Order: sequence, then C-alpha cells, then structure tokens
Amino acid sequence: MLLSCKERSKAEGYCFPIMKPAFCLCLILYFASSVCGAPRPNILYFYVDDLGWGSIGPNGQYERKDQGLPYVLTPNLDRLAKAGVNFRRGYGCTVCSPARSSQQTGFHQGYTFADRNDPDNAKKAIRADDITMGDALAKAGYATGYWGKWGYGGSKDMRSPTIDNVQTLPTSHGYQFVVAELHHVRAHTFFQPTLWNAPAKEGAVGGLELKPNSMAKYVNHEAYPNYPAFQDHQKYPNPAYCDDVYAFACLDFVRNQAMEYKRSGKPFFGLFAAQIPHAPFAEVQKLPNWDHDYKDKPYFAKLSPQSKQWCAMVTRIDAHFGNILQALEDPNGDGDKSDSVAKNTLVVFQSDNGGPSGNNREQLDANGGLLGSKGSIYEGGIRVPTIMRWPHRITGKSKLKAGSNSDLILDCSDLLPTFCELAGASIPPGVSGVSLAPTLSGEGKQRIRGFLIHETNGHASIIQGRYKFIRPKHASNGPNKIKNTRKKHGKDPNKWQLYDLQTDAAEVNNLATEQPQLVRELNQLLTAERVDEPAGFANTYHDWIGNGGQEGLHEASNWTEYQYENAGLTYMKEGGEPQSHWIARIKKGGSALSTKEEEFLSLEVCGMLTVERASKVIARNELRICNGGELKILGGLIESPRWVDNKKDSTLSGFGTIKSSLYNQGKMILTSDQPLVVDGSVHLSGKLAMEDSGNAKEKRKVPIIKGKDIVGEFQNKEVNLGGKTYSIKYARKEVYLVPK
Repeated sequence: MLLSCKERSKAEGYCFPIMKPAFCLCLILYFASSVCGAPRPNILYFYVDDLGWGSIGPNGQYERKDQGLPYVLTPNLDRLAKAGVNFRRGYGCTVCSPARSSQQTGFHQGYTFADRNDPDNAKKAIRADDITMGDALAKAGYATGYWGKWGYGGSKDMRSPTIDNVQTLPTSHGYQFVVAELHHVRAHTFFQPTLWNAPAKEGAVGGLELKPNSMAKYVNHEAYPNYPAFQDHQKYPNPAYCDDVYAFACLDFVRNQAMEYKRSGKPFFGLFAAQIPHAPFAEVQKLPNWDHDYKDKPYFAKLSPQSKQWCAMVTRIDAHFGNILQALEDPNGDGDKSDSVAKNTLVVFQSDNGGPSGNNREQLDANGGLLGSKGSIYEGGIRVPTIMRWPHRITGKSKLKAGSNSDLILDCSDLLPTFCELAGASIPPGVSGVSLAPTLSGEGKQRIRGFLIHETNGHASIIQGRYKFIRPKHASNGPNKIKNTRKKHGKDPNKWQLYDLQTDAAEVNNLATEQPQLVRELNQLLTAERVDEPAGFANTYHDWIGNGGQEGLHEASNWTEYQYENAGLTYMKEGGEPQSHWIARIKKGGSALSTKEEEFLSLEVCGMLTVERASKVIARNELRICNGGELKILGGLIESPRWVDNKKDSTLSGFGTIKSSLYNQGKMILTSDQPLVVDGSVHLSGKLAMEDSGNAKEKRKVPIIKGKDIVGEFQNKEVNLGGKTYSIKYARKEVYLVPK
C-alpha cells in the first residue's frame, strides 16, 4: 500500500527520551514514497579520505590533461559527474574525525561532539542520543550497510583490538551489514590482519565480531569483475588491502539488496568509507601490479614516489566505485540490465577534508589551486569534491541538470537531513544541516544555508554566502594578546581575514580592513555559533519534566539531566538555567510557560508552550512544533537565526513577533485584534482559523500576518470570525481578511 503525501506526513513524528531517540514511524512507511509520485530512492554514499578538491576531472584534472600536464585518472568519478551534478562548493571539515561525526550526526564543526582529531574521540564522538544516517534510514525500513573507516568505538591495538564503547559503534546506530575498522589510527594501516564484521554470532559484543582480513572468500566469484582486485590473485597479499575487502563487501550488499529491491520494493542505503588515499602512500606498493593504469603514461615515470603512490591509490578506489556502479546496472551480473536499479538510486561521492600537503599537491594540483591543505581552515583544507547522481530526478531536462556544475553551498552535515527527507523519515531535532531534497527532487522550495563553521587548533572560520571570515587563535585586531607566530601560506596568522569567495576562491585578497562592519557581524555570529568546551562536547539533549503550564521554561530543574555514562562523562546543568547548547524538547502532554528570555540550540514543542508578553524564546538552529504540539504566543517574541517550523497536525496560535522565517504546514489560529508579525519570509500551507476574542467588529480589511514576503497560501479560502464569514487575501507582505 502506498501512502499519499498527506497521509505520509502523519507518520513523520518521533520522540527521544533522555536515552536513545526513537522514531515513531508507522510500519507502512516501509513502502511509502518520500518524494510525491515516486518510490523512495536507494542511497549509495562513496566517501574517501584526504582527496583534495581538485583531484577529479571537472575540478581541474581535465584541464591538466588538455595542457599536457601530469594528471590523475578517475574515469568512473568523471562519468558520475557527467551523469549527475558536480557541487563545486561542497565542504567537509578540517580533519577526518570531526568530518565523520558531522556527517553522521548532522551538526557543523562548531557543534559536533568531535571538534578535532582527539585521542578520546573513539570513546565519545558519537553518543547514544545521536541519530545517525544508519539510525534514521533503518527505522524508515531501509537495509543499511557500512564498509571502511568508522573511527569510533574501538581500541587502536594492532594485534588484539577491543571494543571500548558500545554506544559509538555503527551497529549501535542502525547499520546492519558492516565490515569496518573502528579506530581512526588503526585505519591508517591498510593491511591490518583483522576487521570488525556484522552480522555477528549471537552474543557478540556490540553486534560485531573480529574476523581475519582476507580476499579469499571472493576469489571464486565468477560474476565479480577481475579488475582491480584480482590482477594476480595468486600473489594477492594476506592480510588483504583493506579497501579491496571493503569494496567487495559493498559489492555483495549492492547486488543482494538491489535484487531484493526489485522483488519487494525494500530500499537500501550503503556507505563505503574508503581509508585511501590517506597516507602512508607506500602501502599500495605491496599490491601486485599496483601501477597498472599508468604504465602507458609517459609523465608517470617523472613523478615523485609519493605522487605515484597517491595516483595509484586514487585510481584503484575509483575502479572499485566503477564496479559497484556497474552492479546497480546489472545486479545479478548476467549481462541483462532489465533488473537495473540505477535509475532510482541516489549516488553521492565526497571526501572528508582537503588533500594533504606534499608532492601530489604540487605535481598534480590535487587541491585545485586552493590555499591550504588538510588541517587548515583555508579552502584547500575544507572544500572537497562532491558529486551526486540520481537519474530518476537529475536529467538533461530537470531543473538541476545532469552534467552541470552547481555553486550551491553544500556541507557534509547536510546529508543526514537530505537522506531523511528522501527516505520519508523525520529529520532529527536541532541539526545544523539543511536538507537538499527540494533541490535534488525538483519539488518544493530549497531552504538556504545561513552559514558554515570550521575550526582547527583554536582557529575558526565562518562562511556566509560569498564571504568567509577567519578568526585566528591569537588575533592582533581582536581581544586576545598577540602571539608571535611565523607566517604560513604567506598569511599573518594573527590577523583577522575576510575573503570574497565568489571572486577570490584562492583567498589572496584580505578585505578585513575594507569591510570592518561585515567583519564585526561575522565575528559575532561565529562567537554565537560555537560551543567552546574543554571536554569537546557541543550539544546535549534534555526533556521537559515540569508540572503544568505554571512551571517556568527557564528553570533548569524542570528539565532532565544529561549523562553520557559510557565515556565516563556527566554534563550537569549549569547556572540554574538551560544553556544555549541544549537540544530541548517539550514532550507530548507536557506544558511549559515562558516568562523571560531563554536560549537553546533548538527547541521542539510536542506538548504545549505558552510565550507570554515581554518574554523571548531563542532557538538557534530551529524551533519545531510537531506531533500535535502547540506554540501559543501571547505577545511574546520567538527568535531563530534559521526558521520556525509548524509541522502538519500541529498548531501555532496567538499574536506577537517571530524573528525568523516561518514555515507553516499545520494549523494557525490567529486573532483579529493584533496581527502576527514575522521578521522573515512566511511560507504558507496548512489551515487557518481565527480566534473570536469577543471584540470582533466587521472591518473592510483585517490584517492577520505581516511578513518580509508571503509565499504560498492556506488550504482553506475563508474563515469564520464573530459569526461572520471572511475571505483570506494575500499581498506581497501581508495576509488579511475581508468580509464576504
């Protein structure tokens, strides 16, 4: 049975207790469409380690080839870009650990739990409360798989690794099929003798078991391609090259799940997180015929050993991607493509951070002329190659055209909400990422990302539109003392910097002294959007436990405590009041009252919240009314730098001011006495009702909403007020009533 868009929306609610969040999705979502009129897509996510922005054809390697310069071979990624979209402003993080945490949890680097490559990340980077891609899509009825570098939950012992924290494992976060390395340091030895596997035998700790690393199980698969893993399989090393094992495990999954999708309609999600082309590059030389693809390239012999090894790594993983993409076209490998699932499979390719410094960058321009490299907050450290292909939606005639480049700013934190929306699952509360589903599907209005945060070793940057502001750790024109530090990349590391990325992607011309007001504004926003904690934590989850509507929202005692027990960490309430890094939720049946100013990272209203006159509620990432909740504004102020969302089957009522964009899909109950003032765009659907205050008088025009601009309309055309019928009318900045 297929759900209509209207029916499906009723199943989007979820709740999270103080322990593991649970999605309250109906089982019927199993076969539901997420994008109206189309089945939910399969999702295949290719993720590589340390591949610079300029390392693929459309970002500079085509030009190098045309100019007779040395270039890296990525034929399958290049074909992927020609059939999809190359997002030229795709971003990861400065280094791998925060990138993976941001990717999985949907929080930007200023909020994600792992803000750096910290030795303790293995124990705490992804918490029980966090909703990952695996959590969301498994709950939505997807078969889920993960292969490669996970980075969290295991020890780095090379001989006898152990599980250090069950709560951070991929199997604890929705991933059903796993072949992975858990510790990010151990993942940089590409021939480690054992890998963690799931499904595992009954009773295995964390649902994972340690198995020998070998390619032997794949040698006799006649249907599997001979290239690149089996050029000379009799000499193939044992233990095997880890990325080859990951690739063939992914290939197994794709073949099996594609055939299941054709049989039953059950979609699949797979994330292949390659460990390469990360250093040590020389590891690739342990493989037979490791430089096979470059033997006919005269320039190859002139490259440095590092560049040769890096080229071989990149091209080998590209070949694996090609094998897996071919499996989408012909799942059973019989040459008959009638069983193809490629059309309705979204394929995403991305790197975690920019490429490293070294000969590969200098001889092959791996970072595409961008300043900086891995570990830097300059574009060369954070801008990453990003490609998406979805033949069902991205075609030569679609709004987002196949074979095109896009300058839409896209962050790794955007992928979780994007996958959730496409899968028909609720987007987790408070995440920084912005769903790109409207852009990819061509349906609905794309919400615009306000800003991006990156940080490394005390340095921080914020990107807003075309501009990027960088605040050094020791700023000579900031509040901190000057620390003498040598120049890097020709830049004074103590100076505030401002760049116009639209005209100066290489970050050559510092505009900070020319635009001091913009610098001040971006610095203030950067300060507000980072949680600078010694323990490295960002957000914490809290549920309302107050008794009735007379209990103040500002009293910390009315909220649950937060404790992350497995990492030996407890984050207690501070200052007797909620904190700005809280992800707060008023549960269904709960009732809270706001009488003063309170600030949260996000606030989800599933019960009742009343905001009285002279009070102010700030929710930095979002304020969401959902699951039948009601937000009642009695002259108070609601503020969010992003948006206020009134979801279907929920209610926004009263009068006052919303300093944000407003998206209404539910019910609005307004008053004729005073309009609702919105300091942002107003996006309307859902239904309108009017509250009869007893003072209703027949007027020729009754203003009920004032906004920056009005988009869309309510579903109903008229309302009843004071026993009379009024028609709903729309102007560019106003919604008003006229008597019928």
